[in-house]
Amino acid sequence: MTAQVSGRRVDWSEGRWTHEPAATHISPEGVLRATAVEGSDAWRHTSYGFVHDSEHALVAPFAPDSGVEVEFGTPFSQQFDQAGVFVRASHEHWVKAGVEFADGVPQIGAVVTDGRSDWSASPAPERGDARVTFRVSWSGDALTIRARQGERRWQLVRVVPFDARDGVSAGPFLCAPTRAGLQVPFYAWRTGAPDDSLH
Repeated sequence: MTAQVSGRRVDWSEGRWTHEPAATHISPEGVLRATAVEGSDAWRHTSYGFVHDSEHALVAPFAPDSGVEVEFGTPFSQQFDQAGVFVRASHEHWVKAGVEFADGVPQIGAVVTDGRSDWSASPAPERGDARVTFRVSWSGDALTIRARQGERRWQLVRVVPFDARDGVSAGPFLCAPTRAGLQVPFYAWRTGAPDDSLH
């Protein structure tokens, strides 16, 4: 992997929220701090039997053959606290990738939804209360999801089939399914060229 998102910084004002957070604040340094509503989440059916469609995703148009990345903090301590990148084709077809606090440990992973959701996760205790970046590259019929902490090497998280074309949007997201008061700092939102290879 040699190329990366070229780094056009997206202004927070370019996005629209799928569901408004409880509060937002932009610091003089340009850091967006968003506070999640208690019970916010995104999930469809699988295993749990419910549909949650209340995530806070700040999204802007996302085109094929491009990439998006979000740099954020992970001040997570309660079950299912989460943040990362959200890619939305419709209310039944979307992907969220990021860090989620589950079973007492930060997990790095993704939820892929096309009518029904599936969830892949791997414990990543070093991501707790850290500054991380998630990148989604859209090339051909797939999304390639990568992550890194600080300036470390990129880690492949998942390769996802993705056949949507029109009306797709993407950007930062957060959810707090089990509690009130989760505030997540978002440091940057960038768009550019997708990664030029899978490996």
